[in-house]
Amino acid sequence: MTELGNRLKEAREAKGMSLDDLQRVTKIQKRYLTGIEEGKYDMMPGKFYVRAFIKQYCEAVGLDPEEIFEQYKSDVPVVYNEDLPNQLSRVQSRKIVPSRDSKFIDLLPKILVGLFIIGTVVLIYVLIAKNVNTSQDKPKDDIGSETVNYGESKNSPLKNEKKGEEPAKKEQPEKQKEQKQVTKEPAIVKQELTSVSTSGKNSTYQLKNADKFTLKVSSSGSTWVNIKNGSGKSFYQGTLNRSQSQEINFTNETAAVLIIGNAADTDIFVNGEKLEYSISPVQTVTQNVTIQFAKAQ
Repeated sequence: MTELGNRLKEAREAKGMSLDDLQRVTKIQKRYLTGIEEGKYDMMPGKFYVRAFIKQYCEAVGLDPEEIFEQYKSDVPVVYNEDLPNQLSRVQSRKIVPSRDSKFIDLLPKILVGLFIIGTVVLIYVLIAKNVNTSQDKPKDDIGSETVNYGESKNSPLKNEKKGEEPAKKEQPEKQKEQKQVTKEPAIVKQELTSVSTSGKNSTYQLKNADKFTLKVSSSGSTWVNIKNGSGKSFYQGTLNRSQSQEINFTNETAAVLIIGNAADTDIFVNGEKLEYSISPVQTVTQNVTIQFAKAQ
């Protein structure tokens, strides 16, 4: 048993927890917990899981993971990039394509605004042309009515017919007013998910122009995740195997914080849009991702 294993076991026993209790809290299989205490890391599913499992063990028994890693760094195996050859090719291929899409998304609001302005100008031109044609036709109608009135008697039936035509003439300006009242459709604004800052294994993103915040975390292999809000409340903590996912509604929260044990096998979706890691998930396997959210008014 290593010094690290002894330290963790003493902390667990001080908490009055058995290995079965610790398994229920951390969702880590009992045989892996025993392997951590005895320093048998070769029985783990992969080297990159050793640090993730030890960190979760520390949090469950009230120890500071970073302090433990620093104090017993000689007991913790180092994660090498060659452990993840398949993930490397898959992640790199993912990161080549989205640059074009992001440029198109940036230009989309400008294109929509330009089309809206052109449509408005064309509509105003058509209305003005109709008004000009109507005003040119009015004098001819007035002259015709005046010549007829000279030959009419007081009881002429033509007079009554003219009275019946007047309401029809009054309806024309009302129709013109209805044509002028054109409802303007607001331009469609697409949500913005942008990277704000990165430092070490920590990265921060900002979600704008969205009236909801739905977070989905899915696994393409096997990964451990802890999903919390900005106040530190945990909504989910455990291991996701291949094709498993967790979806949480953060609409009423100001931020979502994700602690990821294997970023190379972890995909993050915000309102259906895939988040692109600003830190390489192959070079930095364990990452802390924060997504800030301000609901659109």
